[in-house]
Amino acid sequence: MRHAAHGALGHRLCGRQPGVRLSDQGRAEAQALARRLAGLGVTRVLASPMERARETAEPIAEACGAAVETEPALNEIDFGEWTGAAFEALDADPRWRAWNADRGRTRPPGGEAMTQAQARMAAWLARCATDEDEAPLAAVSHADVIRAAVAHVLGLPLHFYDRFDIAPASITTLELTDAGPRLLRLNEVVHD
Repeated sequence: MRHAAHGALGHRLCGRQPGVRLSDQGRAEAQALARRLAGLGVTRVLASPMERARETAEPIAEACGAAVETEPALNEIDFGEWTGAAFEALDADPRWRAWNADRGRTRPPGGEAMTQAQARMAAWLARCATDEDEAPLAAVSHADVIRAAVAHVLGLPLHFYDRFDIAPASITTLELTDAGPRLLRLNEVVHD
């Protein structure tokens, strides 16, 4: 799942900036996710180390009778010097335009390439596939990290990252099989 809404959503590139917390809307979205996942047999709830992801995971964990586990592989991309910048300011930066035009060959200045985020997600999915517990798990991450994982599963180049959306508080469902991961659902938005 992508974390729920926060006050800077759509205005600022938060990245790994600490202290970004869910808004009232985001807390309501997290509760809706918890209601959607309750009773599905989820035994583990994992979250990115970022506050907004952990706050999204907490009601899910409570509804599923689990504890929130921090999973570094789910962390947001490190946007380096762009962290915390307003999108309006970034739009004037040619490096930002280059990053958005070709995520597979560029990287944020002083930050992490999307290929690196994809590699850590692919490795994490492979580890999850070898887990003997076949119960579903819930994992809360970030839009670009989820896009990187989906592109990996579907064999898409990263420059197609914007051909599908990962909305706040949306669910993307993967099945991990012996034959490899499969995408079952993409960007399911929970409505109460």
